Amino acid sequence: MSSTLASATSKRRILVTSALPYANGSIHLGHLLEHIQTDIWTRFQRMRGHECYSVCADDAHGTPVMLKAQELGITPEQMVAQTRAEHHQDLLDFHVDYNNYYVTHSEENKELCELVYNRLNDAGYISKKTISQLYDPEKEMFLPDRFVKGDCPSCGAENQNGDNCDVCSATYSPTEVKNPRSVVSGATPILKDSEHFFFDLPKFEGMLKEWIRSGAIKNEMANKLEEWFEQGLQQWDISRDAPYFGFEIPGAPNKFFYVWVDAPVGYMASFKNFCNANDIDDTPFWAQDTDTELYHFIGKDITYFHCLFWPAMLEGAGFRKPTGVNIHGFVTVNGAKMSKSTGTFIKARTYLEHLNPEYLRYYFASKLNDSVTDIDLNFEDFVQKVNSDLVGKVVNIASRCAGFITKRFDGKLSDSIENPELLKEFQDASEGIAQDIEARHYHKAIRDIMALADKANQYIDTQAPWVTVKDEDKQALTHDVCSLGIHMFRVLVIYLTPVMPKLSAQAQAFLNDEFTWESAQEVLTGKPINKFKALLQRVEMDKVNAIIADSKESLAPKADVSNTKKASKANNEQGGEDSNVSPLERDPIGETISFDDFAKVDLRVARIAKAEHVEKADKLLRLELDLGGETKQVFAGIKSAYQPQDLEGKLTVMVANLAPRKMRFGMSEGMVLAAGPGGSDLFILEPHEGAQPGMKVK
Repeated sequence: MSSTLASATSKRRILVTSALPYANGSIHLGHLLEHIQTDIWTRFQRMRGHECYSVCADDAHGTPVMLKAQELGITPEQMVAQTRAEHHQDLLDFHVDYNNYYVTHSEENKELCELVYNRLNDAGYISKKTISQLYDPEKEMFLPDRFVKGDCPSCGAENQNGDNCDVCSATYSPTEVKNPRSVVSGATPILKDSEHFFFDLPKFEGMLKEWIRSGAIKNEMANKLEEWFEQGLQQWDISRDAPYFGFEIPGAPNKFFYVWVDAPVGYMASFKNFCNANDIDDTPFWAQDTDTELYHFIGKDITYFHCLFWPAMLEGAGFRKPTGVNIHGFVTVNGAKMSKSTGTFIKARTYLEHLNPEYLRYYFASKLNDSVTDIDLNFEDFVQKVNSDLVGKVVNIASRCAGFITKRFDGKLSDSIENPELLKEFQDASEGIAQDIEARHYHKAIRDIMALADKANQYIDTQAPWVTVKDEDKQALTHDVCSLGIHMFRVLVIYLTPVMPKLSAQAQAFLNDEFTWESAQEVLTGKPINKFKALLQRVEMDKVNAIIADSKESLAPKADVSNTKKASKANNEQGGEDSNVSPLERDPIGETISFDDFAKVDLRVARIAKAEHVEKADKLLRLELDLGGETKQVFAGIKSAYQPQDLEGKLTVMVANLAPRKMRFGMSEGMVLAAGPGGSDLFILEPHEGAQPGMKVK
């Protein structure tokens, strides 16, 4: 997506939305990825001085909500109110700061849905057609796709969903399912005719083709959407029959808007509710030919709703289309799909009961980019990254310097900057980091911030204020060095503010300061600071294990006894959520990866700063690799070919973004590249002369 990159002095007017959590379950880590991604971006825009609003809401309507409420013995409205309150509190506790978190079952949304529908109808984009659907004779209701189970019409697999088969991946209509049964009552459904309302999506084909290639979405998703045009756009059924929890279609008793009609209109309704309460005119944010910007953050599974149906509805009703739709992948845990049975399907609240929410915000930020690739939450990597980056690098800078200033120098920073060139390097990184956050390359911004943190710690190590403080002739130097350390810490936390707002608030209190993005260019010489208090605690693996244990207990799946063996067999054959068999183990020779997957590998030139034997290891050498400001430890199986002393000082190539792996001898943080038949004939890859540590290999 081509974002509007404006300078901090050019004020933009921006509206941002996240996809609406469905009011039929709890917020989990998969939801949080999107809300955190959105929140980082909007906080950043506000720090830059732009007028940026963000809204969200609970998606309240549809058959699942209606049936769940019946099961609980309450009204859908009561259930939605309870779920919305739970969702909102979870998001607040993860420091997700929406201007308004509303609900689609609202008067504003009803009025706007009717407005959009009436405009589409008046323009000739709505038609009626009688269709045949499966009907539950016991519950007296038409059955949505997912409320039908039966045998796959393609492969015959039993107990498959009404729209697709988990075994052979076939897609089909519920009316094609063999031996269908109603999930609601268990009854055998019958075919029944009903008149439905259709939106004429094909009339917008030309506009949609132009819009998806306008830079509003990334090319990889635009290419995917082209498949819909190749198949031919179809009339879109926008109605559902009673009983249904939703808004009744104007002039059509017992006919209701399909939930995917009123859900995106819910963005408009949530913002309207906020604007009405704060005396803001929302018209420019939805008007055509406006200089405001509109961005949606969504998951890849709902791309076609947001990139085909929604812009067509907006165009047909006379509203503006989104400036951009930012699409992300799913969350996997420890390399596999989130699973209830293994305890990796984790609720937001379960996480919050054990760990600081900012640790997850930081970890997701360190992984997030503008692509739709899935984000893996590797728990060992999570613990190592939090402890190394946040505690061991960033907070460590302040904790090493603040005590000397408080105890020895009256709690005031020095009047001079000991190394102005070093501080300028930190300040000059501002625009590059800003551009990366703007473009949603959060992982690059985090990498650059941590490279600066490494330099700050190296500077403090070299100056050793704990040594110079003992020398009366070096008191001024000690003061200057520690003050520069605090200045560097301050700049780093400014850059981390969109990611870690609570850490930033604590740092601002410590420094008697208020941060904007431009604050990084200021120098606080001679300013008093407060006594330093511990800002973050190390993460212990037992905390993570407790989260997993609690998730197993609270989210144990209900077994369908009649299909347990069959489901287990199919799941393992398909490498499903509970399968421990990796794709490579299933097909050790024929496994291939796409170019996009290969492009994710970050190859870097590294200098072997230190090499040594590993006690009681037959094949391993321990290498300390210098990537130009960042050092990583790698255990490499090259002992048969190299003596440690022959490696030190050499350049090699390493995979720098490999998830850390805990080994018996310690944590291995990457992989060096080597080739050969084995034994003594094994050769590490050595880049050509002129390469520098940290240089990317292309």
